[in-house]
Amino acid sequence: MDVEGIRSDFPILNDVIYMDSASTSLTPEPVLEAVLEYYREYNANVGRGVHRLSQIASTRYDDAHRKVARFIGARKEGLIFTKNSTEAINMVALGMGLRRGDRVVTTLLEHHSNLLPWMQLKKLGVDIGLLSPDKDGLFNLSDFEYAIDGKTRVVAVTHASNVLGTISPIREISRICREKDVLLLVDGAQSTPHMRVNVRELDCDFFILSGHKMLGPTGTGVLWAKDPETIEPLFYGGGMIEDVSTDACRLASGYERFEAGTPHIAGGIGIGRAVDYLEGIGMDALQEHEARLTTRLLEGLLDIRGVEVYGSQEPKERIGVVSFNIEGLNPHDVALMLDDAASIMVRSGHHCCIPLMKHLGLRMGTVRASLYIYNTEEEIDRLLEVVREIARTV
Repeated sequence: MDVEGIRSDFPILNDVIYMDSASTSLTPEPVLEAVLEYYREYNANVGRGVHRLSQIASTRYDDAHRKVARFIGARKEGLIFTKNSTEAINMVALGMGLRRGDRVVTTLLEHHSNLLPWMQLKKLGVDIGLLSPDKDGLFNLSDFEYAIDGKTRVVAVTHASNVLGTISPIREISRICREKDVLLLVDGAQSTPHMRVNVRELDCDFFILSGHKMLGPTGTGVLWAKDPETIEPLFYGGGMIEDVSTDACRLASGYERFEAGTPHIAGGIGIGRAVDYLEGIGMDALQEHEARLTTRLLEGLLDIRGVEVYGSQEPKERIGVVSFNIEGLNPHDVALMLDDAASIMVRSGHHCCIPLMKHLGLRMGTVRASLYIYNTEEEIDRLLEVVREIARTV
């Protein structure tokens, strides 16, 4: 993998060491060019015009759905563009028609986006079962066996933790769901940018991803549904119907029925170009690169006195998201020190996972370094050097 060639597509890296990709990844020049090309050369609405510009925009936008679907091993018809993964999960939670007496099973490992939408259903009388991971973010599968009862309609679980980097055993959880005839939603916002994903192999019913975490523009997300008929659209308006009378409407088929109104056309085209970029690198090569960096970072942090690292120490069980703390220091202070001393950008705090932080006893949260295709061994070494210096001062 040509890391130096990749880095040339990210001019911002001339000024900073960026290790906050779990929050939002950087956007390469080819993706920016694709977005600007839309606005400069064929800026028109999609699915609404017969003129040349509208036809070009519609074709490119539809093609972006096809690219993303192929990237996760899915069919285009079930792939819906959203503004982010949060909206996608809400579309499922609110579109399933859950009611009093139904049960949802999820976990304390979840980002707020895959927790709060389900918790809000308590107001309707829906029961929420919350499973707790161990300190490394790993689950006992028997917990799922026990928690999924005859009233359970859906299990919602993250594919990879945005705090601990832990990879969940989705295929095993899916097997349990199939045996109990329960739907499975997988939050792939953190996994999809970093590993090869195939929704058919995972055998899930819904899969969620975020465009801005995988080199795409902000304001882009994806909901894939194996059977879109299992949920109702949340939004009604132009572009999602085939016919309307004064009494009723007939919805369009495919993804259009869930994308009411003018969509984020440039963003959709941008995420399609981001998929092209990732496929050009190769997901296997990308994963090997990140695993090498993650191992180097973990080993280095564990060797520094006063530093505590969270999550599994086994690289095969995690992605390149590493949370740690320096004894005696607030995570936010450490993040500011890293920025001031070496222009190293990391995340600090609760990472939108407050229940998990309480479960782990981390009142102030953690410092989180999250790696991606543009990070290097030299950057890892620089981070370790500065962390070592900070730890010595405490």
